[in-house]
Amino acid sequence: MAGRLSDSDDFEENHDINITPFIDVMLVLLIIFMVAAPLSTVDIPVELPVAVADAPQRPSEPVFVTITEDLSLAVGEIETDAAGLPMEIGIATSLNRDTRLYIRADKSVPYGELISVMNVLRGEGYLKVGLVGLDQSAAPPEDLGAEATE
Repeated sequence: MAGRLSDSDDFEENHDINITPFIDVMLVLLIIFMVAAPLSTVDIPVELPVAVADAPQRPSEPVFVTITEDLSLAVGEIETDAAGLPMEIGIATSLNRDTRLYIRADKSVPYGELISVMNVLRGEGYLKVGLVGLDQSAAPPEDLGAEATE
């Protein structure tokens, strides 16, 4: 029981809770749980199955569709036009629709022409189409030498 000092000589009762012992008990419990928690972990041996996956086979010869500066098309080394493109792609892929095709185009080729070739390929069922870009660091040495002399 706590008392309150006042002007009078008699002590009056204070009905407020003293929470200091409560906080002390909670801090002791917190420390006990912090120490005991890492000790309560149990090691359970787990045997996982061994992965026996073979590496995916890379295509021996990738199929390239080339769009040149004058908008002519070529499948591999065979020149073709837009009407003969599906037939040449079918020959190059042996009608395997899961074959990945790579499109490479000149910088000056309009975007619409590139998309029209992609639409022809998609219409034929070839959905795995990649775009090939020229790495600037892989430029031929004679191009780099010409830039250095200017």
